[in-house]
Order: sequence, then C-alpha cells, then structure tokens
Amino acid sequence: MSNNRVSRRQFLSYTLTGVGGFMAAGMLMPMLRFAIDPVLQKHEGGDFVKTEHKIADLTEEPVKVDFSYEQVDAWYKSQVTDVAWVYKSGDQIIALSPVCKHLGCMVDWNGDSAHPGQFFCPCHAGRYEKNGKNIAGTPPLGPLDEFEVQEQDGYLMIGPAKANTLVK
Repeated sequence: MSNNRVSRRQFLSYTLTGVGGFMAAGMLMPMLRFAIDPVLQKHEGGDFVKTEHKIADLTEEPVKVDFSYEQVDAWYKSQVTDVAWVYKSGDQIIALSPVCKHLGCMVDWNGDSAHPGQFFCPCHAGRYEKNGKNIAGTPPLGPLDEFEVQEQDGYLMIGPAKANTLVK
C-alpha cells in the first residue's frame, strides 16, 4: 500500500473536476457537431444548372436567360433565381452577368436608345460593350462578370460566375 493518502478535500476536488469535465464535454460535443456538420456532408451534382434554352436557338443578339438552383446555407435551403445575358459569338457561347459593377443594379441590353448595341445600367447611366467591357467615362469601373457555360443534350447549362475573360 501507498503511504500517500488522499484527503477528503482532495477526493472531493478530483471528483468535482472529473464530473465537471464530463458535463462540459457533454455540452460541447453537440455544439461542435452542429458547427462542423455542413462541412462533412457530401454534396451531389455539379455547379452547372440546365436551362430551358436550346443552343441552336441562340443568336448573336443577347437574350435574357433565367435559371434557378437550390442554394444551401448551412442548414437553410432556398430556391434562387438568377439571370444571364447569353449570345453566340461565332462558335463560342457567351453568358454575362447582368449585375452592374458600379452599385449592383441590373443592366439591360439595348436599354438606352441613344446607345444601341450596348448594355445599359439605368441607375447611373452606366454602359458596357457587348463583350461586357465597361465604357470609359461611365460609372462602372470594371467589366461585367462572365458565367461558365456548357452544353448538355442540346440545352444550355450555366455554371458559376467568373471574372470576364473576353476583355483584354
């Protein structure tokens, strides 16, 4: 036997520390699981959304294409509707974001009769060329973003937005 005896005070201190540790772990584990769970979940599908527009129907004139997808923010799922201006340039399909780089208003194709063949932002008279390049002397400081595009079974698929690669 050991000559080191545990006093009642030490025994009570060890016991309360152990019980407190188990209680803290019991409370922290669900909180930790709650915070980490969205990262651990596997996501299905890709980043591209199939639209109702056929590739064969696209022309050199930009058309407004609406598309919807499910957005997941942690545990909250919502249906998001987005828009793109889509046209053909030769064999290439171009999809531009309609969000103005000045203050986030929505641009419109041929929206200003004084400047046909351009994207026009009605908020502060911002203008963009057909490829999304901002026109000098107007409020926007950068080009419109571009969406990635793919074709699936003859239909247009729109992917995530990226920086405009058409503007040099």
